[in-house]
Amino acid sequence: MNMIECGISNLSKSYGATKIFENVTFDIKTGERLGLIGGNGTGKTTIMKILMGKEDYEGNVFFRKGAKLGYLDQIPVFEEDYTVKEVLYLAFEAVFNIKKQLTALEERLSDPAENMEQLMKEYGILQERFELLGGYETEEKFSKVVIGLNITEAMLAMKFDKLSGGEKSKIMLGKILLEKPDILLLDEPSNHLDLKAIEWLESYLKDYKGAVLIISHDRYFLDRVVDRIVELDYYGVITYHGNYSYYLVEKERRFMEAMQHYKENQKKIKRMEEQIKRFRIWGQMRDSDKMYKRAKELEKRLEKMEKLDKPVLEKTKIKLSQKAINRTGKEVLTLRDVKKGFDTKLLFNELNLTLFYQDSLAILGDNGTGKSTLLKIIMEELEPDAGKVKYGAKLNIGYLPQEIQFEDESLSILEAFQYQYNLTIGDARKELAKVMFIKDDVFKKINMLSGGEKSRLKLCMLMFEKTNFMILDEPTNHLDIDSREVLEETLLNFQGTILFVSHDRYFINKIATKIGEIDSHHLTLYQGDYEYYKQELEKKALEDNNAKPKVATVKRNHHEKDDKKRRIQSNEKKLLSIETSIESVEASIASITDKMVSNSSNADELLTLEKEKKGYLKMLDAHMQEWEQISEILEKLESRHIK
Repeated sequence: MNMIECGISNLSKSYGATKIFENVTFDIKTGERLGLIGGNGTGKTTIMKILMGKEDYEGNVFFRKGAKLGYLDQIPVFEEDYTVKEVLYLAFEAVFNIKKQLTALEERLSDPAENMEQLMKEYGILQERFELLGGYETEEKFSKVVIGLNITEAMLAMKFDKLSGGEKSKIMLGKILLEKPDILLLDEPSNHLDLKAIEWLESYLKDYKGAVLIISHDRYFLDRVVDRIVELDYYGVITYHGNYSYYLVEKERRFMEAMQHYKENQKKIKRMEEQIKRFRIWGQMRDSDKMYKRAKELEKRLEKMEKLDKPVLEKTKIKLSQKAINRTGKEVLTLRDVKKGFDTKLLFNELNLTLFYQDSLAILGDNGTGKSTLLKIIMEELEPDAGKVKYGAKLNIGYLPQEIQFEDESLSILEAFQYQYNLTIGDARKELAKVMFIKDDVFKKINMLSGGEKSRLKLCMLMFEKTNFMILDEPTNHLDIDSREVLEETLLNFQGTILFVSHDRYFINKIATKIGEIDSHHLTLYQGDYEYYKQELEKKALEDNNAKPKVATVKRNHHEKDDKKRRIQSNEKKLLSIETSIESVEASIASITDKMVSNSSNADELLTLEKEKKGYLKMLDAHMQEWEQISEILEKLESRHIK
């Protein structure tokens, strides 16, 4: 039976008159991985600080006796000459101290004048402690974490205080993992990690022997790591015994059940009110004390009866919408043999890409492969060293960079939006309300906004400008889960073309119809979502190893069928999109064929039309091949779904 490592009971927290949360109760057991979720401002990080003794509180907090906590609160300051390797080695400070003591005892044991029996006893105690702390596996543990988090030899040799904020966070995460505390508190652990490092961290945490409490907006990470979700709101917590996908399904089921109880409760109340009314009318008509008495009895019963509150599934979210946009040409963007590097570092070479109307392409790659640089080249903020960038017709490009800046950040939200588009105050407020800038919020100065608020304002502007080609660089940064979901719904309904860079695999899987991976200075295109991309990588790895696929034991969870259904729907949507493209290309070929017939006597025109027709035929072949691939995947998924 797993022991309770940490428990909190009736926990409440206020800052002055502002209540953050109240009546929070839950525990964390040994070997459990718990995800703490909730909207911005609900107090998730505050709970972690309370557990670390850094905030006062009302209520009860207790720990298993001797339990060791690990939490990355803020980046500590080390001595100036500390290297990254030395900072990581601080995790083994207790082990190294024992090793020094053992070495000193070994020297004393060679002295005949010493009390051998006493020294051997001391040595045995220290030796046992050394083994218990994993002293002999220190280097193995170190290598595992360093390789997993992609901390290079060059970085290990760097001075810690010379690193960027993101790099320091990664190193401190590595140090905490090496310390192996009994209770591991992780606040947004996947931030500042590339996809490979995130996947390694997921695997590491799934095998972690202690208790883990995680705050994360990375839904894919929560899906793969946690086995319990605790949702925090202003009234307390609700627990769900499963991962994030299970939480979504179970939350809706509970809502539907509560709504049914509410309706039945309301129906019963209404029926009793009607009965009371009827008995009063009958009493008046017949001048009957018995009827009046019956009415009073029912009134007393109604007063004592439990009145259920109407259940609410979600709080108000941002509601981005877009007016009709101009359609672009078929080819939205073409890159031919594009090359870019800085100093002696080559990012990519001979990079080729054609983006078609209504494509949604996610650019993936390790940190430093040039993803954001590629977007800047497309946005004409940087010049390529070689190659060509060709833009399609009727483009209205909207760009959401990682670091959002506005022309005059001393303006209020309302002033910036109103002046930018020459709107009345009423019209500007109407648009801003779609992204939840309401009442006095519109008077906030832009330079005082959080990253998430700046994202909301910029997205509102992009939608208002009737953008038909959206370029997004890490668009889910600074957004909570609710805002990410609304952004996803907005982009799924977007009628234009999307090109984006993101580390959010849940977002990628939902939005991308194609994946482009930058690796070894080249771009490889995958005709599917993130799950399809992962399948292709696994297939390629098996082919490269010339090995048969191993039979994997998959732990079936509550949402497996829902996941298959979602993948089927996703591939059906792709198939429909490809079929639309095929019809469009076939119509173009038919039109060119008609032109060739009517221009049969014009040799120059015929030659031009023949070239154009060949181009469309090549495009048709590519679409047909893509259609066959997706159809095959869909067929396999549907056959498994039926089983």
